Amino acid sequence: DTAVEAAVAFARAAGQAPAVVTEADGLRLHVSSVNSTGYRCVYASDSGRFQARRDVDGRDVFLGTYDTAVEAAVAFARAAGQAPAVVTEADGLRLHVSSVNSTGYRCVYASDSGRFQARRDVDGRDVFLGTYDTAVEAA
Repeated sequence: DTAVEAAVAFARAAGQAPAVVTEADGLRLHVSSVNSTGYRCVYASDSGRFQARRDVDGRDVFLGTYDTAVEAAVAFARAAGQAPAVVTEADGLRLHVSSVNSTGYRCVYASDSGRFQARRDVDGRDVFLGTYDTAVEAA
């Protein structure tokens, strides 16, 4: 078993979400599996447009309003720097990437053995999905 397999297991268990653009204008975008826009710090406005915001020294900094989520994500990537490269799809599934987890994937954890574990919260219980050789397999 590998991290890709663990990642695929989590994506299957959590339900597949539509794929998002991971690169634009030569930048790697900060994707998010928990934000409805698919991008970190990009929010849909009531007007149907998208806002990009960034936290700077504890202050919410408005980066602008854009016609598409991708345009707003590019603005955030320019302001915040590029996110680390991670695989966002495997076996036809969109993997749940995370900009805050050191493995790069939601619910994927590095173990002391050097392998990766996939875990998921179900009704408040931690459910073990398996141990894999790579983070991508676990995602």
